[in-house]
Amino acid sequence: MEHNELWKAVLGEIEVQISKPNFLTWLKQSELLEKNEKEGVALVGLPNNFAKEWVKNRYHKLILGSLRNFDATIKQVNYAVVRKNPVYGEMEATKKKSKEKDDSFSLPLELRVDPKTNLNPKYSLDSFIVGSSNEFAYATVQAVVKDVGKKYNPLFIYGGVGLGKTHLLQGAGNQIGKIYRDINVLYVTSEKFLNDVVAAIRNKRIEDMKRKYRDTDVLIIDDIQFIGGKAPTEQEFFHTFNALYENNKQIIISSDRPPSAIPTLEERLRSRFEGGMIADIGYPDYEMRLAILKTKAQQKNLAASEEILEYIASKVQKNVRELEGVLNKVSFYLQYKNESVDLKKLDNIINETTQISSKNVTAQEIIKTVADFFEIPVSELTNRSRKKEVVEPRQIAMYLLRDVLKLSYPHIGERLGKRDHTTAIHACEKISKDVNGNAQLNQKIILIRERLYKI
Repeated sequence: MEHNELWKAVLGEIEVQISKPNFLTWLKQSELLEKNEKEGVALVGLPNNFAKEWVKNRYHKLILGSLRNFDATIKQVNYAVVRKNPVYGEMEATKKKSKEKDDSFSLPLELRVDPKTNLNPKYSLDSFIVGSSNEFAYATVQAVVKDVGKKYNPLFIYGGVGLGKTHLLQGAGNQIGKIYRDINVLYVTSEKFLNDVVAAIRNKRIEDMKRKYRDTDVLIIDDIQFIGGKAPTEQEFFHTFNALYENNKQIIISSDRPPSAIPTLEERLRSRFEGGMIADIGYPDYEMRLAILKTKAQQKNLAASEEILEYIASKVQKNVRELEGVLNKVSFYLQYKNESVDLKKLDNIINETTQISSKNVTAQEIIKTVADFFEIPVSELTNRSRKKEVVEPRQIAMYLLRDVLKLSYPHIGERLGKRDHTTAIHACEKISKDVNGNAQLNQKIILIRERLYKI
């Protein structure tokens, strides 16, 4: 039990440091198998060899650091391959023991995923906290559940990182599956859809892939922005979209930005997304953050004081996942380390989980993050190009170089195409002026900052 709780706390901390698709793909189904306190070694289980090697090579330092934040005795992390039984929701460890026996453990309910729908049963509309920032998106989902395929089709929901889009989408899928037993629901991330297209092309099984997606009654795609600029995937999704739409099949889509702000999305897809209902999820206000914390604390049977919950709600303002990450850490200290948490320690926990430091951010990283966001080559930002589609990204890059790193205007101009310092001044002043009155521009800068600080 202690292993499960320790690993939940670790995952809660890691989840706010990497992108959601990467977390869901590589770490969501991981498990802490063993913790040898005498030798200071932890053993982490992954579902296959590929995941094991990927996590070991990409996330080892992050995992070790997070484990040590909760348990300073851990000095080393090893990895083992596990096999998941989709029927019983169990995973069987394939690590070798002295007697060369396989060990098995039950996958916690919240990590079980229906192999047919890809839906996680822990997400429900009943547990979704509704406030002023998301009540419209929630209402549109409820309308879709009541009238599948006929009202608000497609439904496009967008909002920043960690605001509950996945919860709302999966909750809708679970609710539809519960009410309409004969309806086939399928939830996938855009990364999974892309991987399916690539595998189908490579293995010459494109018809099988088409059948899989077009035979569904409700298709839910999370983080659709990642298919932008990937021509074969966009083309296949376009035809899948049309096939479902023409047969009154429901399509629900999420993104971190509205369709008009996805730079390389094909115009024909953008027009179809905009032809349905578009709803946004904003940042939760204080009352909503406090309600989320109280609900999560109740689910964890955590006897945290009102003062602690109110303090967290006042300090963690923009990310629901960060709220849960802080609460997971508080839970670990209170329930499993039996240590009290005063406001000083709580400040340290919040800073460890959410603190953003610009000390380690470089000009190169800012430029690359902006280029990646707008899906254009870095060279387009740093050369003398005056293409219309590059003007705004370059101005945003100049603004962030000034705002985050406090670089001089001549230095900014030099970094971005050897331009005169007056060009940098104009760009920074323009973005500073427009950002408060232009919600779309503000959203772009917020999302770029989120990407930048998760490097």
